[in-house]
Amino acid sequence: MRCALGFVVFAAVTAGCAGPERACTAIGVPVGISLSIPSPNGISKATLEVCWRGRCVTDEVGLHPETSAGATTCTGTGPDSSCGTSMVPTGGLHGFATIPGLPAEPVQVTVRFDDGKPHTLEVTPSFAEPNGPGCGKDGPQAQLVAGPDHELRVR
Repeated sequence: MRCALGFVVFAAVTAGCAGPERACTAIGVPVGISLSIPSPNGISKATLEVCWRGRCVTDEVGLHPETSAGATTCTGTGPDSSCGTSMVPTGGLHGFATIPGLPAEPVQVTVRFDDGKPHTLEVTPSFAEPNGPGCGKDGPQAQLVAGPDHELRVR
């Protein structure tokens, strides 16, 4: 019996070691909800409330100007050449609300902008894989976008 058990343990340990090794960093993922406002039209602040299973968490969303990559310029085409770009403002705003305990299940999100009017939708946060498949999941997170009339949708 001992010999058979030893073989099973050896087989289980060595089976998990087959294949190429994958380097996984200790990078983390903040837990919460991001908000993008492509056309802010009078928005300068946002408060986000998330509710699930009778619990609600509220956080101010620090809004910052959105940027995207501008024109790319390159010097040459050989292996010693270099390219560069700079970030340019898009006119939009973005921010992130940290939501401790956010589950990967449906939650109700209510965003209030400067006017205090509630904009609500249901969203299901999902886990991120910051190092790609095979290195574990972290999070969860959800990404929201506010439309021209401040209506919310999932990105």
